Amino acid sequence: MGLKEQLMQDYKDAMKNADTVRKNTVNMVRAAIKQHEVDQRVTIEDDADIVKIIKKQVKMRADALEDFVKAGRDDMLEGYKKEIEILQSYLPEEMGEEEIKAKVAEIADKLGVEKSMKSMGTLMKGVMAELKDKADGSAVNKAVKEFLSGK
Repeated sequence: MGLKEQLMQDYKDAMKNADTVRKNTVNMVRAAIKQHEVDQRVTIEDDADIVKIIKKQVKMRADALEDFVKAGRDDMLEGYKKEIEILQSYLPEEMGEEEIKAKVAEIADKLGVEKSMKSMGTLMKGVMAELKDKADGSAVNKAVKEFLSGK
C-alpha cells in the first residue's frame, strides 16, 4: 500500500474512532498533496514526493511551535506537538548523527575534497544528493562543517 492509500485509510480509521486530531492532521496532509497536484498539474504517485510534502508540513508546525513559545501560547503547544508526532509517523526513519558523520567522511574521500571551508559547497552538494531523504539538511550541514574544520 502506497503512502497516499495509507493516508486515506488512516483518515477513515480516525473518523470511525472519533480521533479528531488525527483526522484533522491526516486531512490537512491530504489537502496539501491535492493542492500540490493542482498547482503543478501532476498526479503524485511516488511516495518520495509525498514525503517531501509531509516534511514541509512538519517544518511549518515546528516553526509555529517556536512562535507559540515566544508568544506564551501554551494552549497551542500540545496540539501542534501531537500533529508533528502524527506526521512523523509517516516519514521514513532518519539517519543518526554518527551515521551522517561517517557518510560525510566517506563522500569527502570519494570526491577528493580537501579539508577547508572552501570545499563546503562541493561537499554539501555531494552529501545532500545521496542523503536527501534520509537525513535532515541542518544535521548534514553541521556534520559537513565539523568535518571540514577538523573537529
